[in-house]
Parts: sequence; C-alpha cells; structure tokens
Amino acid sequence: MPPRSQPSERQRRLGTELKKLRLAAGLPGDKAATFINADRQRISNIEAGRVDVPRNGLYALLRAYGCPEGPLFDGLMAMAQERGNGWWDGYAGLMSRSALDLAELESGASSVHVHEPLLVPGLLQTADYTRAVCETSGDPATAIDSYVEFRLARQEVLGATDGIEYHTVVHEGALHTRAGSARTMRRQLQRLIELAREPNITIQVFPFEAGTFSAFSRAFALFGGATCELDTVRLEQPVRNVILHDDEHLRRYSALFERLTQLALAPVDPNARPESHEGRDSLSLIQHLLYAL
Repeated sequence: MPPRSQPSERQRRLGTELKKLRLAAGLPGDKAATFINADRQRISNIEAGRVDVPRNGLYALLRAYGCPEGPLFDGLMAMAQERGNGWWDGYAGLMSRSALDLAELESGASSVHVHEPLLVPGLLQTADYTRAVCETSGDPATAIDSYVEFRLARQEVLGATDGIEYHTVVHEGALHTRAGSARTMRRQLQRLIELAREPNITIQVFPFEAGTFSAFSRAFALFGGATCELDTVRLEQPVRNVILHDDEHLRRYSALFERLTQLALAPVDPNARPESHEGRDSLSLIQHLLYAL
C-alpha cells in the first residue's frame, strides 16, 4: 500500500512520539529499521504518519528505544491498534480532515478541558443552536444538515458508560450572543443546566465583571491522553486549527486553564437551593440570562 498523503492527527502523533523516543535513544533511522526488517524510508514514513506500523513491529521499536512498559508504552500500542474504523470515518468527504481529527481526539481522550470565548462549546450545543451558527456560513442546506448530524454524534462521548471528564469555561459574552431565535437560546441555556447534572461535566462562566484576562479571547481545548506525555492542545483558528503537544505548550495551556477556572464563577450546580447561593455563581448567571429572554 502506498504512503498516505493525508495522515490523521492520531497517525501523525504516533509517528512524532516514535521519533522522539528514537532520538532520545540515539538511534539513526537506518539502525531503527533493522528492528522491523525494513529500510530507513519505512521508518521515515512511520514517523511522518504516512504508513502504519504493525503491532509486533511497534513492540520491537519501543523495546529497542528503551521505552519501559507502563502507561506510555500501552498508550502508544493502543494508538497503533486504532486504525480508523471510527464512526467519524463515515463522514469522510463531508467533513474536513480537521473535524474528523477532532472527533477522533475526543473519542480517545480521558478528559477534555475547553475554553470558549465566543460560542457555547460544540459538545454542549443543541441541534437548533448548531444549525443557527452553521447557517451564517452560507453553505448549502445539505452541508449544514451533515454538520449538525456530525456535531450531535460527537456529543456521544459525554454520555458513554465511561464518559470523558469534561470541564469548560465559557465567557459570559458567548451566552449573550444570539444564535437563532430567543426560543433557541432559551433551550440552549436550559441544556447547559441539564448537562451540568452529569457527574462528568463541569461548566463555569467567566463573567464580564472579572475584567480582562490575557487568554479570554482565545478558544482552546486540552485533551488528556493515556499518560501526560500523550496530552494534546488544540487551538481554534479561522482557516486551519493548530495541534500542539510539546511539553512547554502543554504546561502553559494547563496553567492557563487552571487560572481561568480560578477567575470564573463557581461551577453550575443545578441541585443547589437558591438560598445556598452566597454570591453570584455560574448557575445564577445562566438563570438570569434565561429568564431575561
């Protein structure tokens, strides 16, 4: 099979981690190739995500690179086994490569931490809200139908038996911004309160009164991997989204998200009695906006 021209983010990430381990072990590509009975070009293609590495070949490389058995070893082995066949593959040709990569990232993550300054985060959107946002693009109705369907399918990761731990900080401005009708916004705000009842979902609002903060205009997501070495940062960009996984960026964005959670209002707790609210929290703010519509 010829090398693929558009590897997925998972395929690229596996290759990147293998290259990192090979370089740390001080092995040149031609030497590494001998462990899987291949040539240097094969190693180059594996590290670029252009070809897959079979399970026994990956095992041999990890042992040769000195990667000890444990979370990283197991995480890389699992990444090699996930050779497509995810539900998102059914949307190839309908959704962008970036959108397919996002769905795959979400499906394989142990946790997702999202900061969103402009819109309700995608995994928390109602179908009507998603449609209202998509309709501003001017795309054909059929394309919008596919996008809404795709967005709702992505949301299944929140309700799975082992649903991911999801934590978001949403700027108050995103909740004021009208998407569709008042009814659509009312239902969307109600949906946020409903979702906050799930034990794996935490929703916080960054209020106007918190003032400016260097990060509040930037949308980003942190995806927890099988081990911290496999964590990922995804930055939203108008044309092409950016994926980061070097240690420095992971450290800085993790600290950034932690700071946002400290500045934001306390999480939505739909089960809290009104009299227990000593000050304004995320729930009271959402309720205020809900009843003002």
